[in-house]
Amino acid sequence: MTAKIGVLVMSYGTPESLEGVEAYYTHIRRGNPPTADQLKELKDRYEAIVGGVFPLRENTDRQVEALQEALDNERGGGEVEFVCYQGLKHASPFIEDGVEAMARDGITEAVGVVLAPHYSVMSVGGYLKRAKEKAEACGIRFIGVESYHLHPVLVEALGKRVADKLDAFEETGAGREDVRVLFSAHSLPERILSMGDPYRDQLLATSQAVADVAGVKNWQFTWQSAGRTSEPWLGPDILDTLRELADDQQVKYVLSAPIGFVSDHLEVLYDLDIEAQALAGELDLRLMRIDSLNSDPAYMAVLSDVVRQAACELKVKQQ
Repeated sequence: MTAKIGVLVMSYGTPESLEGVEAYYTHIRRGNPPTADQLKELKDRYEAIVGGVFPLRENTDRQVEALQEALDNERGGGEVEFVCYQGLKHASPFIEDGVEAMARDGITEAVGVVLAPHYSVMSVGGYLKRAKEKAEACGIRFIGVESYHLHPVLVEALGKRVADKLDAFEETGAGREDVRVLFSAHSLPERILSMGDPYRDQLLATSQAVADVAGVKNWQFTWQSAGRTSEPWLGPDILDTLRELADDQQVKYVLSAPIGFVSDHLEVLYDLDIEAQALAGELDLRLMRIDSLNSDPAYMAVLSDVVRQAACELKVKQQ
């Protein structure tokens, strides 16, 4: 009988419709409902993205399906069978729901992987903690993938996307060396720095590796999509960076490379494609963005590889 290992694929989550935005936002706010103004602002952002389409949910569904296909295609005769399940942080199916589904299916060993390459105790660490606690309660042996930010296939895939967009700039008459590449990721509260959290350093390492692959020297890192709380978040924000590039450095061409995100969703399609693009227009900057990984076979190969490595570690620990 072929052994089965569950694969819990985790992501932030998003509502399935505009009607679900309030419940989703309330969950993010730890049970505190948003004000009418806060709710309207979030709904307006979703509506601005192709009339309210919810791409993160669709993209996550496709990524889970594509990872399952990749794992199936790489399976040899008599090898362990991987079965993918989805678990979301702030929407159904929640992380705990995914683990419970595994238990119902008789899964006794599982690997958890988050659709985010970089580790922080406040992001990926939180996903894995919830999954591990639920797995232990269900009698499932669990191991989590903490990060894969320097996986060579990931770096190569991102580097190709940067190079392709630099080609596009050249086609419009811009010099390749005149384009400032802005690598970015979701900001987190500044207090992670005093905690020795690896998030910022991992992002800078990925940025350098991708720049090396793409042959880019004219780059810098910035942050985006900070939460609106009373405590300070990591900066500068990409909007402030764009203003500085235009006003103080007379930069004319900018390539946005949001390496902290693997899908087209709100922080990409609104924060970059609408908000940052509008500001770039006001500043007379030409702004392009690299294509997201989404379900690219290269990204699926990365996830498949790190899942298999983790499964091997799980087997070793069992011995």
